[in-house]
Amino acid sequence: MIRFVLRFFGLLLLALGFIFLVYDGIRSISDGSILLTKTSYVWVVIHERSLTAFQSMIERKAGPDIWQVVLGPLLDQLASAIFCLLGVVLIVLGRKKKPLIGYARD
Repeated sequence: MIRFVLRFFGLLLLALGFIFLVYDGIRSISDGSILLTKTSYVWVVIHERSLTAFQSMIERKAGPDIWQVVLGPLLDQLASAIFCLLGVVLIVLGRKKKPLIGYARD
């Protein structure tokens, strides 16, 4: 059951990444310059207060360096790339195990 849920959310994230890729492409073609959507922008549009709460929680529990070095640059990446990467990770985690040939599985 958990593998199904992981694969389901992985496919949803892959679809969302593809949607953002098409969205960025359409915006870039219509404007005549390259326009890319950042992950932080998507989070701010969806729910801004949760981003500030998450930032303050990370800075309080793990230190401000973790936010500045790891999570800040991660949120500045392309939304399509981050969603596709998370989707692939979830799909790989939820994949079915290959049957062993000639061995009994315990």
